[in-house]
Amino acid sequence: MTGDERRQQLSDVLARRGYADLSQLVGELGVSESTVRRDLSLLEDEGIVRRTHGGAVFVSDRFVALNYAAREVTAVPEKEAIGRAAAGLLQDGQTILLDGGTTTFQVARNLLSRTMQVVTNSLPIANLLHSAPNIELILIGGYIYPRTGVALGPYAQQMLSSLHVDAVIMGVAGITEDALYNANVLMVEAELQMMRSAGEVILVADSSKFGKRALARLGGWEMVDRVVSDVALESRWQDVVRNAGAELILAGVEEPTGVGARSPGAGGQA
Repeated sequence: MTGDERRQQLSDVLARRGYADLSQLVGELGVSESTVRRDLSLLEDEGIVRRTHGGAVFVSDRFVALNYAAREVTAVPEKEAIGRAAAGLLQDGQTILLDGGTTTFQVARNLLSRTMQVVTNSLPIANLLHSAPNIELILIGGYIYPRTGVALGPYAQQMLSSLHVDAVIMGVAGITEDALYNANVLMVEAELQMMRSAGEVILVADSSKFGKRALARLGGWEMVDRVVSDVALESRWQDVVRNAGAELILAGVEEPTGVGARSPGAGGQA
């Protein structure tokens, strides 16, 4: 593998995950830690990643450079569309809580030029937003879950319980007719407190999450005010959301033509 090929693979890994620590990247590429550090420095110089203590976060807008297989696996265009649409629901001056995850990371990318207060437990999101001139950033502390770079556990719970925000934007690992699920018990505990602290709960989930369960049950539909998904969401799942009393926004995927972007949520609203 050439150096260029290795760095492309490295950027693909970070684009899929949003954030990865150094040991994960070493394992993914099968090269030395010093090689990964050197490649990250080069990618940072190109504006593709931003290095953090112990890892790196993907910050480039060049998701179209991902190969077709990676786009299929991670639903990158759908998540980008959902991120634009969800950000379009927010008002300047609001206080917003962003949960960790690849879809909420896309929401954060669309807030870089906005004026608002953002609370997050996500290191990738914090690294993305910390230098945005009009964002007042509050980072939740606690145990850092290594797979996703989010703060969880009792310290995170304690801080979240003392806050009130206008809206929380969060993702899930699975959605059924009667419940929402996530893959980690500590994550569910943090998300339940986020919901209690928010005036409005906005769920962001691409259509592949519907009809799936995960390890930990988060709760029922009564907890959700709005759902932002993509236009591929089957009509029966659209009915489930609407019948549960939540507002449904379907985001259309933009073609990478370089022509002016459509307005957030252009795929339709219900």
